[in-house]
Amino acid sequence: MKLRINWKKTLLVVTDILLLGYLVTAMVSFNNPDNSAQKCSQVSINIADENTNGFLNAQEVKNILERNRLYPIGKPSETINPRNIEDYLMKSPFVNTAQCYKTQNGHVCITITQRLPIIRVKNNLGDDYYLDERGGILPNSKYTSDLIIATGHVQKQSSMLLATIAKELMNSDLWRNQVEQINLLQDQGIEIVPRVGDHIVYLGIPPKVKKDQEKAISTFIHSKLDRLEKFYKYGLNEAGWNKYHYISLEFDNQIICKKNDQKPVVKVAVPETPAPATTTTTTPEKPVTENKENKKQI
Repeated sequence: MKLRINWKKTLLVVTDILLLGYLVTAMVSFNNPDNSAQKCSQVSINIADENTNGFLNAQEVKNILERNRLYPIGKPSETINPRNIEDYLMKSPFVNTAQCYKTQNGHVCITITQRLPIIRVKNNLGDDYYLDERGGILPNSKYTSDLIIATGHVQKQSSMLLATIAKELMNSDLWRNQVEQINLLQDQGIEIVPRVGDHIVYLGIPPKVKKDQEKAISTFIHSKLDRLEKFYKYGLNEAGWNKYHYISLEFDNQIICKKNDQKPVVKVAVPETPAPATTTTTTPEKPVTENKENKKQI
């Protein structure tokens, strides 16, 4: 019995197999192109918040990579390692996150988010640096304007305290524009120096708790600033912005003011509901806090 071969069907099967093999090869070649001859022709550097108070711009990132021979322009694509670029950029104290990838047309894309300074520190020991919103230290390598300056007895462990105060101030249009300086006393009492008004404001000593310390400090500062805003609105607007040189908010039920002419301290009751403030003159048993001089000398 002879075996009959259906040549037409066999030819169709062979053709299908060859076509499938071609498609698989084409897909593999497309997903894994030969980059041995292709060179990087363009580098795109994108920095988030570049126009705010950050330290980095695209040119500085390029300079960093060029100094360490990692700038990819003109290099064969197969020799460019995006992970190495990311790891090196993350060594910068000003970089928060870094992402790098290559495209099939020879482009390299770099995206960076930076650590933004929120306050500048110039303490009594001569240290000069910045803090980010988490209290992390940023070296002073470039001046950044429009930042509150912290002076006095600032220690490394004060970083979280200052960052929390600065965030509370920056969250308000009033205090962001009114406060220009924070001064820490030796007992960590907080003084603020306003832009408008020839006076210093003493907020008191922040609470010391083991749990949720940042929240406790934020609540403390918010409460003090709320009372100060009422005093500004219902007290200084009538008495005059330059009448007092020292204003203490240490106690919850009163605001203690010291006049510019060095007369006895004036205790001002701040009403909970809007009403004109009244003042009475008394002689305190002792000053609320020591009178600091030259607070605006930075």
